[in-house]
Amino acid sequence: MTEIKEERKQEILEKLEKAASPEYVTSWDEKGIATSKKKTEIEKGRKSRQKGASFELKVRKDLEEKGWTVSKWANNVDLELKKIIPAKRKFNPFSKAMTLGTGFPDFIALQSVGNKLYNVIGVESKVNGLLSKEEKEKCAFLLDNNIFNDIWVSKKGEKGQVGYFNFREKYGDKYSAQEEEKIK
Repeated sequence: MTEIKEERKQEILEKLEKAASPEYVTSWDEKGIATSKKKTEIEKGRKSRQKGASFELKVRKDLEEKGWTVSKWANNVDLELKKIIPAKRKFNPFSKAMTLGTGFPDFIALQSVGNKLYNVIGVESKVNGLLSKEEKEKCAFLLDNNIFNDIWVSKKGEKGQVGYFNFREKYGDKYSAQEEEKIK
């Protein structure tokens, strides 16, 4: 019992040191729990978000130049419920700004292929082109349920150009529901 108290005491002392340090920024959540983050890490995160937003704009312009009609996708996939839900909006109380475009994938793109026929794709923008396991599962769900004909993942190519790969071509049925049922 005293070991647990000593560990907890040590943890509290470390948090207090971080809170007092000029290298860290401490914030409290609704429950009163403190979290400390390094100022350098906060700056890295801010720059990373800026680069991501800038790359999204570049992808959108590139698709529009290629004849696609592009719009922000305002939905997300709930993997537990196995259905599409509206994306949550994020509010920043400091800048008084509401973030609307938090859906997955980032864009829906339409292209006419004939008389009243359209090719509908989802486009996810990733500077490095890497998807997390959860994002791969969401892509597979969207393709299995015929929400999109294809899902393209954009990444930064050579000389800053935008490159794309087709999720279905790269991963095949590895993440699809039919493949999971075969394994069971």
